[in-house]
Amino acid sequence: MPKAIWNDTVVAESDDTVVVEGNQYFPKDAVQEEFLQPTDHHTYCGWKGTANYYDVVVDGEVADKGAWYYPKPMEGAEQVADRIAFWRGVKVSP
Repeated sequence: MPKAIWNDTVVAESDDTVVVEGNQYFPKDAVQEEFLQPTDHHTYCGWKGTANYYDVVVDGEVADKGAWYYPKPMEGAEQVADRIAFWRGVKVSP
């Protein structure tokens, strides 16, 4: 089952991930939200829309902008709606 791990802690786990551009998007309800802190950082993807970011924080260790999501994905990118992906040191196992 795919997992996202930061600082030896599982922050997300689900057998219902969606892979887009090599990134696994976990259902929002499969993510331990107590480890996520919203940031003011945003990026724009030409086909998915505007991404919002979280810092991933476990026991004081921070993965800066280590998770992202699309609050309102564009038409054609609906598969990432209500899902969160990880990077920047957060280990995602297949």
